[in-house]
Amino acid sequence: MKLQISEVRKQLGDIQGIHVVPFREDGAVDEEALVVHLQNLSSSGIPVIVTCGNTGEFYSLSLEEARSVTRIAVKTVGDRALMVGGIGYDTATAAEMGLYAEECGAQALMLHQPVHPFQSERGYFEYVKAISMKTKLPLLLYVKIPLSPEWFPRLADLDGVIGVKYAVPDPLAFAEAVRTETERLVWICGLAEMWAPLFAEAGATGWTSGLVNVAPAISIGMRDALEQGDKERLWKLWHLAVPFEKLRARYHDGNNVSVVKEAMAQLGLGPRHVRPPIHELPAEERAEVDRILRTLASY
Repeated sequence: MKLQISEVRKQLGDIQGIHVVPFREDGAVDEEALVVHLQNLSSSGIPVIVTCGNTGEFYSLSLEEARSVTRIAVKTVGDRALMVGGIGYDTATAAEMGLYAEECGAQALMLHQPVHPFQSERGYFEYVKAISMKTKLPLLLYVKIPLSPEWFPRLADLDGVIGVKYAVPDPLAFAEAVRTETERLVWICGLAEMWAPLFAEAGATGWTSGLVNVAPAISIGMRDALEQGDKERLWKLWHLAVPFEKLRARYHDGNNVSVVKEAMAQLGLGPRHVRPPIHELPAEERAEVDRILRTLASY
C-alpha cells in the first residue's frame, strides 16, 4: 500500500525494528524461520520494520539474498507495519535495490552508510544525490560517521530525502545537527534503547531497535513512557534494557548481532548462527545473556 509522504514521515518517527536474518547450520538463509520471525515481530505492535539492516547482517548477504529477504519481509509483514527496505553498496546497486524494494511493496528506503576506506563529506553528498535521483521511495539516511551540521539542509534539499538515522554516539553533535534542519527531516536515534532517551531530549522522535527481536514489550513501553512524560517508568525500562545493549556494544559493537541471536536461541525464537566476520558468543557470554533474559522476564 502506497502512503503519502506525510504519513511515512509520521510513522518513521517511532520504533524501527531491525529484524535479524536467520541462518541454517550450513550458513544458508533459513527462509521458513525468517517468515515465522517476521510474523511474530509484526504482530507484536512494532510500527516500523526495517529489512536488510545491519542487525540483519546486510553486508554478509549476497545481492540475490538481500533481494530475497526484502521480498519475503514485505510479503510477510503486509500492512501490519511500515516496511522500510535497506539498500547500499555502490550507487548503481543501491538504486537497483531501491527500485526492487518498491516493486515488492516497501514504503520507504534506508540508505546504509557507504562502506569505503576513503570518504569525504562532499563525496557522501554526491553519493546520496546520485541514489536519490534514481529511486522513488522516501529515503532515510543512515549516518554512522560524523557529518558537519551544514550538510543536513543540503541533504534535505534532495528529492526524496526525508529523514536521518543518526548512529554517532554523540548527543551534542546530534543536537547541533537537529538544530540545522527541524522542519524537513525526521530525526531518528540509530543507537537503540540505551541512547534513545538522551537523543529524544535533543530532538529524536524515534529510534532503531534490535531488542524488539527479543523483547518488543520493553521497547514499546519505553516509547509510551516517553510520549506520556512518565520518567519513572521510562528509566525503569531503560535500566532493564541497558545490560542487553551494553553486551551488544562490546568489542566495538562486535557483539551487536550475536547477542540478539543468542537471546533468540535461548528463548526458542530462532537459530544463533551468524556469518563471519561476526562470531557466535562463547560460553561465558552465553551465560551473561541467560542472566539478562531472566531480568527482562521480570517485565
